[in-house]
Amino acid sequence: MYTGLKHFHSYVAYLVLLLLVIAIAHAVLSLVNKRSFTATSKKFTLFGLVSAHVQMLFGFFLYFTSPMGFSNLSGETMGNSLARLFALEHPLTMLLGIIVITIGYSKAKRTAEDQKKFKLIAWCYSIGLVLILARIPWMVWPS
Repeated sequence: MYTGLKHFHSYVAYLVLLLLVIAIAHAVLSLVNKRSFTATSKKFTLFGLVSAHVQMLFGFFLYFTSPMGFSNLSGETMGNSLARLFALEHPLTMLLGIIVITIGYSKAKRTAEDQKKFKLIAWCYSIGLVLILARIPWMVWPS
């Protein structure tokens, strides 16, 4: 079960990245073309947010059940770059990225002006995506 969930977590990440890129592209294009924030805009931003949150839930489960996750935290782990990546850097950076995305969505939802909504989504989702891309374990990621 662990191996299957690990593969699922790795492959669903492609979908999460795609949905975040779509949300960012839509926000940037809408900002440049001065479009109004429509139901489609809301769906793009919400799909990016929800996919990131679902991925985070699977990641938390893996983190606490994996031999490379929480149970591997020790002084020795900090000396090994790959072990540190899985036990500390990857989970914390992903969590920070998803927090930034969530803040952007929440602030945009409360903003009345459409251009400010798109600007918040574009900036926060972009920062979140950069954080996520920075700590994906590319060397073990399925291609």
